[in-house]
Amino acid sequence: MSSLDHSIPVPAISRAFEVVESSSNNKTATHSINVNEDDGDGVFLTWQDLWVTVPDGQKKGNRSILQGLTGYARPGELLAIMGPSGCGKSTLLDALAGRLGSNTRQAGEILINGRKRALAYGTSAYVTQDDALITTLTVSEAVYYSAQLQLPDTMTKLQKKERAEMTIKEMGLQDAMNTRIGGWGAKGLSGGQKRRVSICIEMLTRPKLLFLDEPTSGLDSAASYYVMSRIAKLDQRDHGVGSRTMIASIHQPSSEVFQLFHNLCLLSSGQTVYFGPASAANEFFALNGFPCPALQNPSDHFLKTINKDFQKDIEEGLAGVIPTEEAIDILTKSYKSSDNYLQLRSQVAEICKAQDSGALEKKSTHADFLTQCIVLTSRSFVNMYRDLGYYWFRLGVYVLLGIGLATVFSNLGTDDNSIQARGSLLMFVASYLTFMTIGGFPSFVEDMKVFERERLNGHYGATAFVFGNTFSALPYLALISLIPGAIVYYLPGLHKGYQHFIYFVLLLFACMLLVESLMMIVASLVPNYLTGIITGAGIQGLMILGGGFFRLPNDLPHPFWKYPLYYIAFHKYAYQGMFKNEFEGLKFDNNLDGEQVLRDKWQLQMGYSKWVDLAILFGMVVFYRLVFLGIIKTVEKMKPVVKAFMSVPMKQTTQIMENPCATPPQEDKIFYQ
Repeated sequence: MSSLDHSIPVPAISRAFEVVESSSNNKTATHSINVNEDDGDGVFLTWQDLWVTVPDGQKKGNRSILQGLTGYARPGELLAIMGPSGCGKSTLLDALAGRLGSNTRQAGEILINGRKRALAYGTSAYVTQDDALITTLTVSEAVYYSAQLQLPDTMTKLQKKERAEMTIKEMGLQDAMNTRIGGWGAKGLSGGQKRRVSICIEMLTRPKLLFLDEPTSGLDSAASYYVMSRIAKLDQRDHGVGSRTMIASIHQPSSEVFQLFHNLCLLSSGQTVYFGPASAANEFFALNGFPCPALQNPSDHFLKTINKDFQKDIEEGLAGVIPTEEAIDILTKSYKSSDNYLQLRSQVAEICKAQDSGALEKKSTHADFLTQCIVLTSRSFVNMYRDLGYYWFRLGVYVLLGIGLATVFSNLGTDDNSIQARGSLLMFVASYLTFMTIGGFPSFVEDMKVFERERLNGHYGATAFVFGNTFSALPYLALISLIPGAIVYYLPGLHKGYQHFIYFVLLLFACMLLVESLMMIVASLVPNYLTGIITGAGIQGLMILGGGFFRLPNDLPHPFWKYPLYYIAFHKYAYQGMFKNEFEGLKFDNNLDGEQVLRDKWQLQMGYSKWVDLAILFGMVVFYRLVFLGIIKTVEKMKPVVKAFMSVPMKQTTQIMENPCATPPQEDKIFYQ
């Protein structure tokens, strides 16, 4: 891994699990030990007395999401985390995978093979609920590009391609290898196939610990079963039987899918209702007075019993039905006092003791920085070529606008009226042609979604993404600048000479690249189509107003418009560069020369060359890209902090109880400021 990307986050266990502890003086500390597992051994994951809280703005305190959970996951087994919506399934999965946000507070122990440790890159994988994929790529292309990014440079391209094809076949996608993933407006894969592509991408490194967040969300029962059955059989194909540890949060599986689970963790309002073999859950409910009716899906029965969302409707419709709150209380107390719970604690202790002296493995690595840049550039170039909305539609609109400008400003001549006409034409080109660059904002937002998923899983870093996106866009921006630029320049009859035309195209290219860089910054802060376009249009509108054309520089109000907007708006330098390129050396009918027009009519600064204006524009491009890079490196850390600051009063003190009992002794409480 290159020194440029030392800050690549590799959550999902590739970064250290953090156990947050606190002392009586309300100070928090974070401890982690970085070790790695042996290639021949599986990963035993245990958690004890796990609490997670988040700020509660309404009550001006903290709200518990998970309350004293204990459990384990073993190699060769699929653990299902189930429960109604809002019960804490995804929070538990994120806590185990090291993905909790900065505004959460965590207490308890999460151990890997009996120790607080971090697995090496490629040892674990996290499949998110949303399928953030590049829709223009085929299945084989998407997986192969990812293989080139994730797998080390010690593997040849042929080996990476073979690994990609093997993984595709393992997930049953061999018949769809040459099918584009598809998205809005383009037919492609089904929902189940897209989910399997997402799993393929994360399975390339052959992880020993696999997290899946709602892998059946949005799928019908047949597709859900096919996806889950493929997942359940994966560990038998890579390292042999009993080698991969799999944990999945799942909302409401079918009876066939339920039979694939080895263990079940059933949650309600952040509390454990049941943890143990999935096959024994029916017996547990029956012994506590909630037997599953014949021919009913067990998961449906469990969720209906512990779902508090529709409690009033059930009580009003059925007389004699035990209230949901009471049912949950009965099941929770029964579980805490059962032999099953004691056995769970014993098994967790045994796992920690038996695995405490596990051997270590070498850290696996992904492709180096240069390879990442090349692969990302190639992938982004292909995506831009196939996505008509990215550049091709914009090119067509630019050509039509160019023809319109050429006809409106035809035969400019050299009379007095041509001075204003030339200025208006150049202003329109520098302002509104570049303004249309915001049309590619939706496509870039989709790219950002893919980047956020891949970066969070440690595939590559922010620096490689910025390099790849920048270099892949250059040919298309050059084409958009050249073709419409030639139409706008030659048909109206602007300043003759190829050197003037080259400068015109270069400046137009710099402006478009700069606006794209500006929209990247907007996309990193406002990742919403409508809000982002409005924000970008508003920023450019202000810059156009303060650029020095609609109101000449000497007439601009000094507060805000002259200082600082006039000097930081790129339109100032675009106008000056284009006007100098056009008017310098021209003679008009009234014996006016171009230099006099620039000084007296347009009030331009004539103390430096037009090439300085062009250099300033390219410098602003570099600056905007660096700002974008800095934002995407820090925004994920800063957003939760700001949210927590806005949600929780500074002097509020809240209790987080380490003991899983409902009313723990005072000495078992942990306090956070």
